[in-house]
Amino acid sequence: MTVDAVEEPFRTQLTVRLREGQTLLGVDLPAPCTFTSGHGVDILWMGPDEYLVLAEPGRQAELEASLSGESAAVVDVSAQRNVVRLTGSHARDVLAHGCSIDLDPSVSPPGTCVQTLLARTGIVLMVREEGFTILVRQSFSDYFEAWLADASLEYVS
Repeated sequence: MTVDAVEEPFRTQLTVRLREGQTLLGVDLPAPCTFTSGHGVDILWMGPDEYLVLAEPGRQAELEASLSGESAAVVDVSAQRNVVRLTGSHARDVLAHGCSIDLDPSVSPPGTCVQTLLARTGIVLMVREEGFTILVRQSFSDYFEAWLADASLEYVS
């Protein structure tokens, strides 16, 4: 199989609003349209002064407590989006079927993070060394899974 989609259920997701500062949870804040990683978290740039912290399941309370002293507004949005990891030699080709973002590595290298549409579904797309992480709203998950299965058909051996 040259495309593999794996759901990562129950991921911790916290929206954090910061007025100022250079780090969050000991990790440098990402530049626009990127994400940074460290200490078991990914920090995604979502807009001016808005970040999404993505971590393993069950870390909400721990991370919220860690953020309480950082002059941040923190909201647990863990139930808002499903997380899917897309890997394989044709993962980029599958995404090209429904995404207008240029995913060529010279344009969207690992560390790129964008909010975009994929097959008319709003997603957050993270480009990683080993593939892609896609965050899709719960209400669109069934549609997204059906679209992904259809778009992957020609690449499945």
